[in-house]
Amino acid sequence: MKIAAISDIHGNLDALEAVLADIARRGVDVTVNLGDIVSGHLQPRATAARLMGLDLPTIRGNHERQLLGDPARMGVSDAFARAQLLPEQLAWINALPATLRLRHDVLLVHGTPTSDLVYFLDSVTPQGSRAATPVEVAERAGAADAALILCGHTHMPRQVRLADGRLIVNPGSVGLQAYDDDHAYPHVMQNGTPHARYAIAEQAMDGAWTAQLHAVEYDWEQAARLALANGRPDWVVPLRTGRVGVLT
Repeated sequence: MKIAAISDIHGNLDALEAVLADIARRGVDVTVNLGDIVSGHLQPRATAARLMGLDLPTIRGNHERQLLGDPARMGVSDAFARAQLLPEQLAWINALPATLRLRHDVLLVHGTPTSDLVYFLDSVTPQGSRAATPVEVAERAGAADAALILCGHTHMPRQVRLADGRLIVNPGSVGLQAYDDDHAYPHVMQNGTPHARYAIAEQAMDGAWTAQLHAVEYDWEQAARLALANGRPDWVVPLRTGRVGVLT
C-alpha cells in the first residue's frame, strides 16, 4: 500500500498541480487530502473544482469549518474564499468529515484525532514553536487505533514514530510555506524554502509503515504576484521564500 498525503493547499492551484504531477510519476495507490483546502487569496474556486473532479478521500480542516461559520467572526482568508466559491462547492465542503479512516489501520486527521486546531507534531510555548517531544505526540495520539496517522494544520513536514510503533506523518503544506499565528502564544511556522510539500507513506510486506517527505518546485513567483493583486501583501514573502518577513 502506497499513500500520497497532501494538506493545507490554501487555494494555491499551481502548487497543487505541481504536487499532483509529481505524485503521478511515483505510482501511488491513493492520494488523500487532509484539509485547509481553499482559504486564502489565490484561486479558491478553481482549486475546489479541481479537487471535486478528483474525488480524493478528503477531510475538512479548521478553515473549512470556519468559512462555513458566522461571517462576522470570519478571518480574511476564509471570507475571501467563501465569496469566491459556488454553491455546489460550499455543499461539498459542508459534507466533508472531520476525520476519516482509510482501511482499518490508517487514520486521517487535520490537527489531532480530537481537534482541528491543536498541533500534533509541534508545540507552541511562550518562547515560540518547536518540534513536539515523543511524550507530547503520544498524549495527542491518545488511544487512536491506527498504525498510520496522517495529519496537517501546522504546514511543517514532520514524522514521529511512537514507542508502540504507530507512525504519525505531517506532509507539510502544498500551498503556503510560512505563516505567523497567535493561537496559544504568538509564534512563527516557516520551512525556509517556497517548495510545495507532500508525503508518501508506504506499507511493507510485514505491515510496517514508513514515510518520505517531498518538496516540489512550482512557479511561486506567480503565486506571490497573485496574492498581492488579491490584497494579501503579507503572503508575498512567505510564498516567495518560505519564511515570514516584510514585503520589500
